[in-house]
Amino acid sequence: MSRGTTLAFIAIPLLALSLAYYVQSSSSPLGPAPHLGTGLQLSLALSSLIGYAQAAVQAPFRFKTVEQPVQVAIDTNEYEYAPEPRPRFSRKIIAVGDIHGDIGNAERILQMAGVVDENNDWSGKVDVFVQTGDIIDRGDDTIELFNWLEDLREQALAVNGIVLSVLGNHEYMNAIGDWRYVLESEKKTFEPRESRLQAVTTGWLADAWAENYTTAARLPLHGLLGPPNTDYPVPDGSAFARANAGPLSHAAFSFVHGGLAPTYPNLQPFPSAINNLGSSLLHRLRERKPQPQPHPPSSYPGLPAGTTREEARLYGGDGPLWYRGWADEDEKKVCRTVDEVLEKTGTRRMVMGHTPQFDGITARCDGKVLIIDTGISHAYGGPLSALSIEYTLEPVKGGGWKEQEIVKALYATNDDELLAVSTRELEDLW
Repeated sequence: MSRGTTLAFIAIPLLALSLAYYVQSSSSPLGPAPHLGTGLQLSLALSSLIGYAQAAVQAPFRFKTVEQPVQVAIDTNEYEYAPEPRPRFSRKIIAVGDIHGDIGNAERILQMAGVVDENNDWSGKVDVFVQTGDIIDRGDDTIELFNWLEDLREQALAVNGIVLSVLGNHEYMNAIGDWRYVLESEKKTFEPRESRLQAVTTGWLADAWAENYTTAARLPLHGLLGPPNTDYPVPDGSAFARANAGPLSHAAFSFVHGGLAPTYPNLQPFPSAINNLGSSLLHRLRERKPQPQPHPPSSYPGLPAGTTREEARLYGGDGPLWYRGWADEDEKKVCRTVDEVLEKTGTRRMVMGHTPQFDGITARCDGKVLIIDTGISHAYGGPLSALSIEYTLEPVKGGGWKEQEIVKALYATNDDELLAVSTRELEDLW
């Protein structure tokens, strides 16, 4: 067969099909195909025709027989087909307690724990970094510390890392106007000096606290349970409701500055019940006009007018900012009530700062209570420490999953200390 004959053999049917498509689309109830337009339809048909014609003319025009593989009958009953490999999940978390104005020690600890590199930038070696408040007061490095942590937040986010920041009682004290622990030398780092009051009430620091800090945090250990600060109990209809009602239900840690007292009435939903109260109280503090002068030397301004009973309770002795019962009370007593709080908050362990532990990070009640303020600021001279949490969930051959938490205290000058290990066998994740 000649190439001309072949071209005609290919081109004529294509032209007929293209014209048929055009007529059909033009007679459609919607008119010519709306996604193409009349002119574009015709040009596409012609360009298709030209392309096929060019290919027919230019090709060597030899039909090649494709050899088919030999079909072999397989008895499927003789084989057990393994499913696709189930992924192993891991998450590394580092938490640090009260920093109190000491950027030098903070940098040393975060380098030691692998949160930052030698340039004090996010290292990418951990998944989540949590700081439990009281960055401010007792030292001079307020501006440097908060700016650095905001830089780390952005750097972490760029590589799917997370920085979780919790407010301490000293951040609230500064917003209220209680400056008893503000050093004169620290005030001088603000230019002009008077700008410090604006910074902590309505300015850049107050903005950061409102946008990037919470009063409480709930950190699920696995993504199936939701992102950080997913509420427990999970609202009906949530994409995370099923996982939070299954075997992984309480696979989460809580982080607050002081502690979650058994008597505190606003533990559910956790953490939004607490965080909503914190947000409303900080908003009231921002809205004071004029802002009161700080104490000392002025008189103590107290909570703003209109503060609700629940907001006042948040800042009270058994609120999450000031409570010390988990650290100070008899261990047998606190261990009788810890499970009740963990159950309400959808967590397995609670982490807090606030009460200095000069012998190192303290684990109570089989590691269900973790107190991580070790006085790392030069104002105290305590051991430089960080809490390490390594979580893994890996498939078991033959079915099921192995879940493990390893909790350690890391020290700059002492050996690491194992605080808790928990291993669980799960048949399924749902």
